[in-house]
Amino acid sequence: MKNFTRRNFLKTAAASAAAVSLGPLSWARAAGANGDIRVAVIGFRSQGSGHINTLRKMNGVRLVALCDVDKQVLEKKAAEIGSGIQTYTDLRKLLENKEIDAVSIATPNHWHALATVWACQAGKDVYVEKPASHNIFEGRQMVEAARKYKRIVQCGTQCRSSVGLQQAVEYVRAGKLGKITLARGFCYKARKSIGLVDGPQEVPAHIDYELWCGPAPHDKPMRNGSFGPVHYDWHWFWNYGNGDYGNQGPHQVDIARWFLGENLIAPFSMAVGGRLGYKDSAETPNTLVVYHGYKVPMLFETRGLPRSKESQAAGWQMDNYKGVGVGNVIECEHGYVVVPSYTEAIIYDKDGKEITRFDGKTKKSADEVKTPTGLTGESGGHHGNWIAAIRSRKIKDLKAEILEGHLSAGLVHTGNISYRLGSRKAPGEVREMLHENKSMAEAVDRMIAHLEANGVDLNSDKVTLGLPLKFDGRKEKFVGNDQANKMLTRDYVEPFVVPKKV
Repeated sequence: MKNFTRRNFLKTAAASAAAVSLGPLSWARAAGANGDIRVAVIGFRSQGSGHINTLRKMNGVRLVALCDVDKQVLEKKAAEIGSGIQTYTDLRKLLENKEIDAVSIATPNHWHALATVWACQAGKDVYVEKPASHNIFEGRQMVEAARKYKRIVQCGTQCRSSVGLQQAVEYVRAGKLGKITLARGFCYKARKSIGLVDGPQEVPAHIDYELWCGPAPHDKPMRNGSFGPVHYDWHWFWNYGNGDYGNQGPHQVDIARWFLGENLIAPFSMAVGGRLGYKDSAETPNTLVVYHGYKVPMLFETRGLPRSKESQAAGWQMDNYKGVGVGNVIECEHGYVVVPSYTEAIIYDKDGKEITRFDGKTKKSADEVKTPTGLTGESGGHHGNWIAAIRSRKIKDLKAEILEGHLSAGLVHTGNISYRLGSRKAPGEVREMLHENKSMAEAVDRMIAHLEANGVDLNSDKVTLGLPLKFDGRKEKFVGNDQANKMLTRDYVEPFVVPKKV
């Protein structure tokens, strides 16, 4: 595998132009307390537009450049912003620019790691969307690059900057509800079929598809839903996305791991699910239960189908668990915590009576904990926290430093690998395999009932029973499974290679 060193960074970036010396690592100006931080946004057809809007409102920050491989998207956004904004289709060219201090990355998942490593090598600080990585190897390389080049790298799990959730975590850790017994995460979100295609689809001329694919295979897309053949539906293909467990899941597994205080990827993972209820061209499951075997277990549930077959005709009403459709429920000895949004947590006793709630603004109980020192919000939210840390140059000031993003993404990857190495089984076989794991068996029973309510015949369609996988969190390797270990990384397409040595 070819390492992407400072030297070959220049060679690649200058493929069609004379190479420009990067100079010493400090060339990207470390903005002082009174200096504007000059930021570029890479990828913004979807989530990146929010990055742009946030950064443009922040004092002491100047949005100076945009990069997107879709020329129509790029030109439209540049026109909205007006004169003075620099535009790029190739992020390598952008990273040559010495007048850029930091980059905010919202590309598809398969680009997150390489864009981050290259940016660190080029002396830029980085904000990168969730999931931090497309695979576990990439996440570790992102951490190593941040450390080696002394960069401030924030992952886009913005819940970490929520004062309400900070207070709730502190409340539980103070023992107010006794010990945690189970940490749950949920993504009950409508995902209708993307349809079937009869072969590879043509890519519009305004999209540089070679750059869009980058590290991933450059095969023509096998999709053409409401977003076209390239955009958004890449989430549901393994070469580019990580399914809804890797799309919505990183937020909820990060919150669950935060409550649990776990600082390694779980030592055991197992998944059950499938792409059920319709047949389309997508690959990733629309229904999934994942069990992560920490000392206190973590469970995550994905449901893309509505409550029942009847509700499909009545507007796709979605399920919930204790009132949560997308969020968390942290079960404890003396009650539970419901996290229904990115900013609020509600505390209940065992009988379901509300004790207090935290949203960072109101106080409804004299028994609630005070906001711990340092657990405060910054102007600009999660991006604001990133900008503040860029000014301080202190990694500890970040609420979601890249190591946290790597660990939470690692949970997603181990769960998905279990699923991908699994085999299709009838419901009875699945129940038999899980009968000793009560919490997972309960979740899978509810999943099976949900599928049957949607008219899915599980005796013919069947679900995939994932392979039970043991994981060494310190070595970041699976134990005794070479096939799973091969899936810790991928084969890269030159010159878009995440280096073994950053």
